[in-house]
Amino acid sequence: MIASFIGFVSTTDSTETSKDKGNETIETTAKPKEETPEEKATREAKEAEEKVVAEQKAKENAEAKAKADAEAKAKAEAKAKEESVPREYKSALKKAEQYAKNMQMSKAGIYDQLTSEYGEKFPAEAAQYAIDNIVFDWKENALKKAQTYAKMMSMSNSAIYEQLISEYGEKFTPEEAQYAIDNL
Repeated sequence: MIASFIGFVSTTDSTETSKDKGNETIETTAKPKEETPEEKATREAKEAEEKVVAEQKAKENAEAKAKADAEAKAKAEAKAKEESVPREYKSALKKAEQYAKNMQMSKAGIYDQLTSEYGEKFPAEAAQYAIDNIVFDWKENALKKAQTYAKMMSMSNSAIYEQLISEYGEKFTPEEAQYAIDNL
């Protein structure tokens, strides 16, 4: 019967159409090669792995974009905040940083110095802004002050501790003073 087909053959989308002299049309579809179970498992595993890699990459890209957006937003907010801070507040912060760095003063001591009529004479709001925004290691300042008292004045640990926490002395917190004594 196959030998009796004469005419033309056209192939489209894996479908073969043949016509014989009687104009009968017979269509057959070419079967794709069937996968073995091992090939199928391998293909599916590879597709799953590619999907996981693509999802991970998409997640990393989204996280990087979110981080960049957050940083840009934080920068913009910081700039806007900086621009909205009065000059006097900025000056108080700068002066507070100088006292902390050069004189190893405590937060309370710096606040008092900033607002004192015999000191810097900043308004309380400007001094509070400085104290709220200064970033410093207060325990380290207490330790440096304690070392000065120990070396220059030959004071005992208990006398140094009292001087560090005294309202008439350095005005460090008890925690900061204890850190200083523990690390002398």
